[in-house]
Amino acid sequence: MHAILQGKRLIAFDLDGTLIDSVPDLAIAVQRALSDVGLPVPSEEHVRNWVGNGAQVLVERALTWALSEAPGQVLQTTAYDAFMRHYGAAPNALTRLYPGVRTALHDLHKAGYPLVLITNKPERFIAPILSHFELLALFAHCVGGDTLAEKKPSPLPLLHVAQQLDIPPSASVMVGDSRHDIAAGKAAGFTTVALPYGYNHGEPIEHSQPDVIISSLLALTE
Repeated sequence: MHAILQGKRLIAFDLDGTLIDSVPDLAIAVQRALSDVGLPVPSEEHVRNWVGNGAQVLVERALTWALSEAPGQVLQTTAYDAFMRHYGAAPNALTRLYPGVRTALHDLHKAGYPLVLITNKPERFIAPILSHFELLALFAHCVGGDTLAEKKPSPLPLLHVAQQLDIPPSASVMVGDSRHDIAAGKAAGFTTVALPYGYNHGEPIEHSQPDVIISSLLALTE
């Protein structure tokens, strides 16, 4: 196992951009939602740069792009409801696991580490996606962006799972691809592990100063 895991008893993972590349399905849902409200639709690459802060912010960014100004609340609500409907209908059509994810998660689970998922994605989508990839049983706990009163970069979700599993933050690791993951981990007192791929709004993950950067989840098991 990687040296960063020495003395650790809990490993938390982000989902989008860390375990899965979900942008193709998110982009289709955003495009259909904006089409429903009569607005121009963004490209997949636009959507890739907007992912990471939860569904409400994703829709708000798309609307702001289409309108060249912030949307009103009625339009935001209508477009958000449309997005949730479209994404819920097909959250796994084009989504793929990143290379090495399945093997790494199984190896860490077999080694006895409790694994938890902490994502800003709405909670209702977590189980269907993890079940689709036959990974749900590996996770002891899952927290979505709407599970608690706050989401990443707040440390609350991380502290919540640590408390639920009775494991101190100092013995815990947060693995993610964005500055929000690293900020949440640092604020919670977790050791932070970053991946250079994924969705970080075009900003090098080095700028967030994680404790370590790995090129693949497989590095955790080597």
